[in-house]
Amino acid sequence: MKNSFFTALIALLTVTLANAQTRSLFNFKNFNGWHIDVPAMDNNSGAKNPFIIRNGMLVSLADPQGHIITDSVYKNYRLEVEYRFAGKPGNCGVLVHASTPRVLYGMFPKSIEAQLMHKNAGDFWCIGEDISVPDMEKRRGPQKNWGSVDGKERRIKNLTDDSEKPVGEWNIMRVECLGNEVKVWVNGDLVNHGFNCTVSQGQIALQAEGSEVEFRRVDFTPITKLTN
Repeated sequence: MKNSFFTALIALLTVTLANAQTRSLFNFKNFNGWHIDVPAMDNNSGAKNPFIIRNGMLVSLADPQGHIITDSVYKNYRLEVEYRFAGKPGNCGVLVHASTPRVLYGMFPKSIEAQLMHKNAGDFWCIGEDISVPDMEKRRGPQKNWGSVDGKERRIKNLTDDSEKPVGEWNIMRVECLGNEVKVWVNGDLVNHGFNCTVSQGQIALQAEGSEVEFRRVDFTPITKLTN
C-alpha cells in the first residue's frame, strides 16, 4: 500500500513539474515578446495592423498579409495553439524554425509552416527550408519538382483532412520540434511527422493570410523527447 502511494505521488509530481514548465508565449494584453512584419506597413503610415487583441484573444485579421513573430529563438519544444476561423473559413499558418525575413514573395520568413488552412490543417509548407516525410512522392509529387523556393513543390500533404472541427468551433494544433524532427497533431490526431529538417531552431510566427482567425492559446513547453 505504501509503495503504491509513493508511486502515485511521484507520478503526480512528475506531471506537476511538466505542467510548471508550460507557459504562454502571448500575454493577450499586448505584443510584448513579439514583433510584427507586414510589408504593407513599411511605407504606409495609414496601413492597418492586421494583428489585434480583442476580447482577450489574439486576432489575425488576414489583411494586409504578414506575420507576427517571436523576438526569441526556440528549439526542442511543444507548441499548442488553440484557434478558430471566426466566420469565413480560409487560410492561416503556424511557422516554426523561422529566421531570415521575407525570403519568399517578399513576405514569408524562411521556415517550415504547419498549415492551418481550413480542410488542410497539418500540411507542411517548405519556405526556404526543407523537411522529409514517408511516402514523399505520394504526398509531395515527383521528386524532380521538390524544392523550397517559388516554382517548386513546397507543399507536403497531411495524413488526414478530417481532423478539423466545423468553422466557428475551436481547434487545437500541437507542434513538436525536436532536433531535425517536426510532428503535428490536430485535435489529437497525428497529421504529419517530418524528419531530416534542414533547421532545428528558430523563431515562431503566426500568419495574417486569407481569413480572420482567433487565437486564445499559444502555449510553449520545452521537451526532451517526442510524443509517440
